[in-house]
Parts: sequence; C-alpha cells; structure tokens
Amino acid sequence: METRILGKTGRAVGVVGFGAWQIGGSWGDVSPDDAMAALHSAVDSGVTFIDTADVYGDGRSEKFVGELLRERPDAGLTVATKMGRRASPHTVDAYTLDAFREWNDRSRENLGVDTLDLVQLHCPPTPAYARDEIFDALDAMIQEKRIGAYGVSVETCDEALTAIRRPGVATVQIILNCFRQKPLDAVLPAAADAGVGIIARVPLASGLLSGKYDESTVFADDDHRTFNRQGEAFDVGETFAGVPFDVGVAAAREVAELTPDGASTAQLALRWIVDQRGVSVVIPGARTPEQARNNVAAADLAPLGAETTSAIRRIYDERIRPVVHDRW
Repeated sequence: METRILGKTGRAVGVVGFGAWQIGGSWGDVSPDDAMAALHSAVDSGVTFIDTADVYGDGRSEKFVGELLRERPDAGLTVATKMGRRASPHTVDAYTLDAFREWNDRSRENLGVDTLDLVQLHCPPTPAYARDEIFDALDAMIQEKRIGAYGVSVETCDEALTAIRRPGVATVQIILNCFRQKPLDAVLPAAADAGVGIIARVPLASGLLSGKYDESTVFADDDHRTFNRQGEAFDVGETFAGVPFDVGVAAAREVAELTPDGASTAQLALRWIVDQRGVSVVIPGARTPEQARNNVAAADLAPLGAETTSAIRRIYDERIRPVVHDRW
C-alpha cells in the first residue's frame, strides 16, 4: 500500500487505515470474535494505522486494539486514540493536565503501552482551541513520555484552521468525503503548508456512500444511525455526515453510477479521498474481515480521472452543498 507521512509525527502510514469506532459500539452488535477478525484482516491486507478512542464502547475498542498489538507485535502499527469526551459535563474547564493524565492512564492500560503514539483531543468545546494552557498540558505529556504526539479531532473547518496554527499540533482529524467537501477549500491547503497530517473520518458518510441503502433501510436501535439522526447524542454531522438520509440516498445513487468496473461504490468514495492533496490517511470502519479487505482495496484503484471528479463535485454542488456546506 502507498504510504504517507502522518504530519508532524514523522511516521509513515498506509493511506487506508482502520477506524475502530464500529467495533467499540454505537453501530449495532459486533462480537469480540468479529472485532478481532476484522482487525487482523485489516493488518493482513496492509493497514498500518488504527484510530480508536477511549469512549468507543467505554474502552472496548481500545482493548481490542491492545489485544491486536500483543498478537501482532511486528506489524509496525501506529495507533491513535482520543481523549476528552469522558468529561461530564463536557466543558472546556474539564480540559486540565490532571484530567489528561487520568484519561491517559486509562488508555495506556487499555492499549497495553507505556507511550501512546498519537492522542487527539476528541472534538473539544470550541473555546478549547484558544486556551494556551490546554496545549501546554499536552506539551507536558510529551515531555513525560506519556504520548509521542498530539492532534485534534474537529467538527468544523474553522476549528481545524485554528488547530493547524498551533505549533505542537501534529494532526487534524476531520470529516471529509464526497458529501463533505468544504475542507478542500482551506483546511487541506493550510495543513499541507504547515506540515500537519490530515486524518479523514466518516469517509463513507456512515455507509451512505456504499450505495447499498434505500429510503426503506432501517438500523438497529443501538446504532447511531437510528438514535442520532437529529443530533440527539452528539454532533449530527457524525451521522450520515449531517446529510438528511433521503437526500443522501438519492445522491449516493448518482455517485454509484460513476463506479468503475471491478470496483465497489465504497472503494470509489475512498479513492476520491485518497486523491485529495494533503490527506495522510483515511479511516473507514469495518465490522467484518470482508469489509476490512474491501476498504483496503481502494488503495489499489487508479486515481480518479477529471471526468469522475467533476461529476462528484456536481452531485455535491447540486444535492449536498445546500444542506451541509455552511454548517461545518
């Protein structure tokens, strides 16, 4: 698989990684055996970057990844986790060095490592980006060898641009897909200029860009695609990339028509992200070995041509831009 340098971490990672939210929770039931099988399949297929968080299944995802690290010590894996969403209430005042150390201790135990490769603030309150003491605390954790590098997982492009200006920020994780193209305008160029890595999340718009759903599709009650459609549990942009389901289904049908022979619509959508200048790694989730293998295969597709890229932009401009572009 093609590798790229992950921003200021200096680490080379494969362009298609593994997003471990799905194996933690909020995507319906995934058994431990299925979770581990998906992780092993991803590594067997060439994945070297895994993204998790301390709140995915209340540590369940981190523990699965920790088990993988023990079973595959020579796989050359880079693991990113996140912290901050354990705060209750989730306010900027909760972002203290003592809290960071407490959350860090828990993640290091779950993952079975002394030093975390990369820790990302997990969609912190917007005022956090302006507080020097928060980033001083992160710098202190590097000095303490608790973490190797830090980044921020953001909700909005404005937050991303603010984070990129912080000299210690190694990476920015942001929603980027065929239905969320605003980061192309300013965020990706700014990150490339600053040497900050871009981790693209929600790459398939919660499955919409697989092209497999229709207006009658239903999801389990414990799946965020059921319980967070209006932002009831967290930012609505994390579910279907903030696109109303019926709008997304119709637009996905048009995207599916662009799929090249021998590929899937999901692979087309992932390849579109990989093609964007400034992207370090895209992190699709997987619940099964087959899904993991199919995701990785997107890296083998040829770069999309101008005709396909222009068609995807037209679909975005006509169907999606009016409902998402100005929100995030």
